[in-house]
Parts: sequence; structure tokens; C-alpha cells
Amino acid sequence: QVRLVESGGGLVQAGSSLRLSCAASGPSSSRYAMAWFRQAPGKERDFVAGINRSGSTPVYADFVKDRFTISRDNVKNTVYLQMNSLKPNDTAEYYCASRPFAMATIQDNLYDFWGQGTQVTVSS
Repeated sequence: QVRLVESGGGLVQAGSSLRLSCAASGPSSSRYAMAWFRQAPGKERDFVAGINRSGSTPVYADFVKDRFTISRDNVKNTVYLQMNSLKPNDTAEYYCASRPFAMATIQDNLYDFWGQGTQVTVSS
């Protein structure tokens, strides 16, 4: 069983930056593909970014390209989401997810483990 714990959310002004962290624990968790999703109130959960287990070839949703960067530190078993130039419509609960495969995917139903979420609120 993999446990994921997110941190780093908060209330910021538009144009600011935040870095989210997701600490993973459990057997072989560093060998899992990881991703970030987000869900705004009343909306479906959206894929934000994903990274394979080696840390190469990250994948991003179009709405965060050139603003967000996903990375991972397999020694610390932690995945990060650096968010720059935040906009009010980035406001959402952000979730970390993992799957016991090498490659990330944009499909949320293919992830086996989820964190509890961290709230990001961007004011205008």
C-alpha cells in the first residue's frame, strides 16, 4: 500500500508562485509513475501533470504548459509541482496520484493511490 501526503497549498494572489509537494511512502513507491490532478468546486477532476518513474518525459495539460513544472526526487520519494504565474482559475483542490507502472497517464481511473489533497486558492 502506498501512502501519499500533499503539502504546499495556500492562498496567493494572481501572478504568484507555489510549490506543491507529495511525499510517498510504501513498498516500491519510488518506482511508480506519479501525477497531479485538480478539482475545482462543481467541476470534474482534471489531469494537470504526470511524470514517469525515472523522472523523464513529463506530460502536461495544455492549460498549465509553460507555467507549471513537475519533478521528482526518488531518493526522497517526493514529487513536486512548481506553479508559476498562477491565475484565479487555477483555484482548486490539488491531488497527487500514483500507479504501479513506469509511465504516467492522463486518465485518473488508472491511478491506484491518491493523496488527501491540498487546497490552492488564487485571488485576483
